[in-house]
Amino acid sequence: MLKIKDNIYWVGVKDWELKMFHGQEYTTHRGSTYNSYLIKDKKIALVDTVWTPFHENFVNDLEEEIGLKNIDLIVINHCEQDHAGSLAYLMEKIPETPIYCTKNGAMMIKKHFHKDWNFNVVKTGDSIDLGEYNLVFVETPMLHWPDSMATYVSGANVLLSNDAFGQHYSSSYMFNDQVDQGELYQEAIKYYANILTPFSKLVKAKIKELLSLNLSIDMIAPSHGMIWRDNPLQIVEKYDQWASGYNEGMVVILFDTMWGATKKMALAISKGLGNKGIGTKVLNIGTSDKNDLITEVFKARGVIVGSSTINKGILSDTAAILEVIKGLQFKNKIGAAFGSYGWSGESVSIVENRLKEAGIDIVAEGIKLQYDPTPEDLRKCQSFGESFADKV
Repeated sequence: MLKIKDNIYWVGVKDWELKMFHGQEYTTHRGSTYNSYLIKDKKIALVDTVWTPFHENFVNDLEEEIGLKNIDLIVINHCEQDHAGSLAYLMEKIPETPIYCTKNGAMMIKKHFHKDWNFNVVKTGDSIDLGEYNLVFVETPMLHWPDSMATYVSGANVLLSNDAFGQHYSSSYMFNDQVDQGELYQEAIKYYANILTPFSKLVKAKIKELLSLNLSIDMIAPSHGMIWRDNPLQIVEKYDQWASGYNEGMVVILFDTMWGATKKMALAISKGLGNKGIGTKVLNIGTSDKNDLITEVFKARGVIVGSSTINKGILSDTAAILEVIKGLQFKNKIGAAFGSYGWSGESVSIVENRLKEAGIDIVAEGIKLQYDPTPEDLRKCQSFGESFADKV
């Protein structure tokens, strides 16, 4: 157990070996943590559990530290397996213990575990008196599941925020002021870009609602990564910024290539953008981590995507990243397409259509070149980049 405030303890797990999350959908270069919290007041409350593979050690540690039968109540802020995965094993030991969750939470826990435990449904503003502290619940639907909520520990001024404000980041330490700030924010923005972007409108509204409650917040303790104790509202301010059509004014050029022609085009387009003072990143879709690519798209004002033509279509990695971009529903972005071909040349129009479907505003007619580009072809690509720069 790690004490984070008087009578409040982190009882989670650091998963150093984790490299992929959500199946194979999200890369975790720095591992992750599953943050569970224990409040030892006149009543003892456990807030969230840990991912299923760690259930046995998690429950055994709780038995050793406090005795499972001394847990008076369990709060499940969100029923996804990385938070509630150990619940079934825990409830085998203490089956009558009340579980506090949202209405959606009760329904979804039943569908996950097929058990009808002692559910107590709560909504925003409901509270539980633990003695010195009160637990106050704040529903946060679709941040990022329908059942999500946060738990505020009144008297300790601690917000147990579940997925909001987290990062997939395992460190020797547990507090934001103890770790490299570049690493911390790299993981925080990656987390937001890849997971929370589709819900940005809801993030804005929920932040406004949270601030209207006038809660004193000394600490924000999410369910993954570092606990924010040094200026904890800094991450709230960042979320408000990230949820507001965020971009850093640069252009990301994503390309996939078979024999190098499309790469040559990408570099020439980048040169043209640079001639107009626009910063660029040129990234190979086929060799890059897709979640890192998405983070760069999130930070970009302009998104230019290129692919060779294959079988009257586009390369498979390009198709996959465009599908992810479509699902994330980015706002306030402009785009264009480019590509090389041998004899049919459909890739540019396909990429353009996929970008349009993703809500990206196409501001320049796509450029396509046959076979290996000549010096004159590359000057055309450079001019294409210069023209796009005028739209940024």
